Amino acid sequence: MEKNEILLIYGTSPEEMAFKLAEEAGLADLIGDKNKTIGLKPNLVVSRPASGGATTHPEIAAGLISYLKKHGFNNIVILEGAWVGDSTTRAFSACGYSSFEKEGVRLIDTQKDSCTTVDCKGEKIEICNSALSLDFMINIPVLKGHCQTLLTCALKNNKGIISDREKRRFHSMGLHRPIAHLNTAVKNDFIVVDGICGDLDFEEGGNPVFGGRLFAARDPVLCDSYAAELLGYSVKEIPYIGLAEKLGIGLSGPAKVRELNKNSEVNGSPGHPKPQGKVQQLASHINEDSACSACYASLIHALSRMNSSSHRRLEKLSIGQGFKGKQGKLGIGNCTSSFSSYCPGCPPTGAQILKFLNMQN
Repeated sequence: MEKNEILLIYGTSPEEMAFKLAEEAGLADLIGDKNKTIGLKPNLVVSRPASGGATTHPEIAAGLISYLKKHGFNNIVILEGAWVGDSTTRAFSACGYSSFEKEGVRLIDTQKDSCTTVDCKGEKIEICNSALSLDFMINIPVLKGHCQTLLTCALKNNKGIISDREKRRFHSMGLHRPIAHLNTAVKNDFIVVDGICGDLDFEEGGNPVFGGRLFAARDPVLCDSYAAELLGYSVKEIPYIGLAEKLGIGLSGPAKVRELNKNSEVNGSPGHPKPQGKVQQLASHINEDSACSACYASLIHALSRMNSSSHRRLEKLSIGQGFKGKQGKLGIGNCTSSFSSYCPGCPPTGAQILKFLNMQN
């Protein structure tokens, strides 16, 4: 897998999808020595199951562990530190990670870890020793919104390997600058992003949007730039991405996106969570007929970026395979190409849809 690539896979079986991503990326070759200590870093910010949109699906870790063991890698740890108001031990249990210990995978609670102060290109940061001692890090963030930084993905997920004291200081500094500097010292050797059902705009979950996809990257800056676009943001709106690029952590683009399969999982199929709260309100503007999940999720994210007065001025937006060959006014995705006006893409990103919708007002 090349540094400028994004590998994308759609579906509803995270374990199988993660295994396929690792296979396609040639992860074993990227790691090399079978004796290396490999760390998996999920996002377990709170003690809540992944279905709520805040935490990483344990099935993704299971798929990666299965792949690693198949290729002779057995020195595997999972490390994480929940947010200051929660317990990592409780999160490991509630989020479905405790069972990995039976497979010989060690769980490390970084809230209880010792730390070393590291000079991160001009910013001194306390980093947990368990993270510093790894030979290879696999970052497994959730693609979701954040109430302060708008987006949380690969770069911000590494905040889980600093002390609680340091987490408080990061917030007092406004998050963006310290997040960027932190990533000059920690590893981002391979990234698998959980885009199954991340929350719309809150890091603790509650408004999950079913996206039905995972994607892999080697460059965390490129990864987060792509993630921002999926959620309808520009890189300029997420300052820590640009700061990280200036610090030499990676490049923001262009990305070479390679799909391993087609966006064919249909909205409303078994396992698709019903919209709740804010997502349900946004869905009232949509006329959906057999829409694929990734396309539908992009539309929800785009609508969330618009103000309510813009919503009121819009016609109902049609989306889905059921509109192929039919006439209409406003459509989203290639399935609505016969409409008077439509946003092309299969699927289009949130940023592309937002630009299209703003042109209609």
